[in-house]
Amino acid sequence: MIKLLHVEDDADIREIAKMALEISGEFEVVQCDCGEAALKYVADYVPDVLLLDMMMPGMTGRQTLEQMRTNPALATVPAIFMTARAQNSELEELRAIGATEVISKPFDPMSLSDQIKAAIS
Repeated sequence: MIKLLHVEDDADIREIAKMALEISGEFEVVQCDCGEAALKYVADYVPDVLLLDMMMPGMTGRQTLEQMRTNPALATVPAIFMTARAQNSELEELRAIGATEVISKPFDPMSLSDQIKAAIS
């Protein structure tokens, strides 16, 4: 099982993503609704992959990842961002801070697990 931490403020997107990933039978999905909650959670849990929303109230996905990277246990965990603002400049910026992949919103729930597996393989 691939342990995935999904950080997303939109409850509908969390629900759709969780269903799509768990149907594959390959993911154990843990979800947090904000960066602050995710940072508390990773104090005791090291996922195999991070799936982060870019735009969230409070801490952005980028700020969340930057904070996570200060923890040696999380320094090399693959990070995938989901964003509705998938412009070239933003994609380059996210990859510069360590994003393994960027998935555009709206996303296809049926291909989400394959996209994540491809990004971390």
